[in-house]
Amino acid sequence: MKPAALDYARARTLDEASEWLAAGNGDAKVFAGGQSIGPMLNLRLARPGKLIDIRHIPQLRAIETDSRITSIGATWTHAEIEDGMIEDPTRGFLPFVARGIAYRAVRNRGTIGGSLSHADPAADWVSTMATLGATIVIHNAKSGARRIAADSFLLGAFTPQLDATEILCAVEIPRSSPDMRWGYYKVCRKTGEFAKAIGACVADARSGTYRVLAGALNGRPLLLPKTSECLKQDGAEQAATVVRDEIDQLLAHLDAAHRQQLTVAVQRSLAQLTDTRSS
Repeated sequence: MKPAALDYARARTLDEASEWLAAGNGDAKVFAGGQSIGPMLNLRLARPGKLIDIRHIPQLRAIETDSRITSIGATWTHAEIEDGMIEDPTRGFLPFVARGIAYRAVRNRGTIGGSLSHADPAADWVSTMATLGATIVIHNAKSGARRIAADSFLLGAFTPQLDATEILCAVEIPRSSPDMRWGYYKVCRKTGEFAKAIGACVADARSGTYRVLAGALNGRPLLLPKTSECLKQDGAEQAATVVRDEIDQLLAHLDAAHRQQLTVAVQRSLAQLTDTRSS
């Protein structure tokens, strides 16, 4: 299959891209790397009348840092993050996750903002940003920027909190202290596929941040408050013993096999907290 006929335009500014989106009346889409929209166009699962290229907008390549956060522009690619071409505020977490996304050819083109905007619950950045307590920055041509917590950015599968004329322009990631440790584990049938289950956690005693998450669900990733509190009070080994009960309680609507995969993924992410990759 090939895409249906459509118009192409290259935007030079965020406002220009937003204006074209508004003029499209819901029949226009933006793209950068094209690793999500491309296959959908070829299969004609998406048939926009106009495709707006935002790869060359300077604002979407901005990197801003202060003592609290690092803001990463939406069009930085997975490969650039993997290769350390931007400052990593997470002590190795971001490059580790980027390295496990699909295949290098995909990582060379796919962007962090495109992945988040696509809002596939099984995508790595969706769970990673929720675990880190990141903030999604949205550009609205009429009202300016607005911010949404990453753990609530998905309304459901493939349904982000983005209006038809809005563009995800950056991700703000809290800067980790030297004490921060992390774990990330996903269950896949083979390398390069989307995850069947994701487990992720961070533990930062200096900032008091302890977050444990189960991802690759039918919608937004799920923070596990009981397991997170146990991690804070009693450590990773004890936290791993309460994961199953919390997942069974909060995700009782899922089948037992899926809950088992999620439990294993979270437990293995907790085990990584003492791994040299996260220290």
